[in-house]
Amino acid sequence: MASDGTRPFVRRSARVSEFRRANMRTKYIISAVLGSFAIAYAADHIVADKKIFGGTTPSTVANKEWQEETDKKFQAWPRTAGPPVVMNPISRQNFIVKSPDS
Repeated sequence: MASDGTRPFVRRSARVSEFRRANMRTKYIISAVLGSFAIAYAADHIVADKKIFGGTTPSTVANKEWQEETDKKFQAWPRTAGPPVVMNPISRQNFIVKSPDS
């Protein structure tokens, strides 16, 4: 026994078992998250890429030339509601097109 009347071995043992329980919890949580990502990826690949429900990828999505022509058409449309903006801001990464004179 220690001078304060407690048994240090028991206290250390309780700390070690709590640490082991925390390690086990972490292990299960991480493995469950990784497993769910693996299942989601597999399901997405089977449904979207293997097309188990049928269908094909439209040529408008797969054809780069079609995409460029569509982009040109979008940029040619006149805007009457305000300053000129890029029609597809995500691909351009600029939201407002300012004229050089302003």
